[in-house]
Amino acid sequence: MAEETDIDAVLRAADRVQGPYHLEFPDGFDHRRAVARAQALAERLRADFDRPCVLDTGVQDASFHATVVVPAEATAAGEQIAIRLSNHGDFAVVAAERPGCYVDLDEAEASAALTSADRRTVEIAVASLGYVLIPEPALHRPYDGVTALGTHTSPRGEATWWIRFFDYL
Repeated sequence: MAEETDIDAVLRAADRVQGPYHLEFPDGFDHRRAVARAQALAERLRADFDRPCVLDTGVQDASFHATVVVPAEATAAGEQIAIRLSNHGDFAVVAAERPGCYVDLDEAEASAALTSADRRTVEIAVASLGYVLIPEPALHRPYDGVTALGTHTSPRGEATWWIRFFDYL
C-alpha cells in the first residue's frame, strides 16, 4: 500500500466521521450556510476578477452543493475556472475549464489554460472563506472508505474519492 499523504488523511477522516450511511451530506449539514458561503465565494471572485461569476446551487442527489465558475473572459488564459464545493468537510476543488479536463492545476498551467496569477487568486479566495482545497488527482483514486459507495462507479467502473465528495450520486 502506498504511503498516506496529508490529503489522504483528511479525506479518510471526513469519511470516517460521517460513517457508512452519509453519502450525500453529513449529519447537521446546513444547506443555507453552505449556499451563503458559496455566494460569498462567487462575490469575492467577482471582485477579484472584476466580472460576474456563475454560481450553480441547483444541485441534487450529489455529494456537492455548488459550483462557482469564473468566466473565460475574466481570466488571463481565456479559459474558465471552476470551483466545486463539497457537502463534506468544507472541501473545494479547483479546475481549469471544468473538472476532469486536466490531471491537475500544474498540467493546466503547462497547457496555458490557467495562469499562475489566476490560480493564486482563486486559491487565496477559496482559502480565505475557510475551504480546504483538495487536489483533483487525490480524488481519482479508488475509494476504499467506510460507506457503501461501491454501487456508485466512475466511467472506469470503480468508486472513487471524487464520487464520494464531489459528484452526483
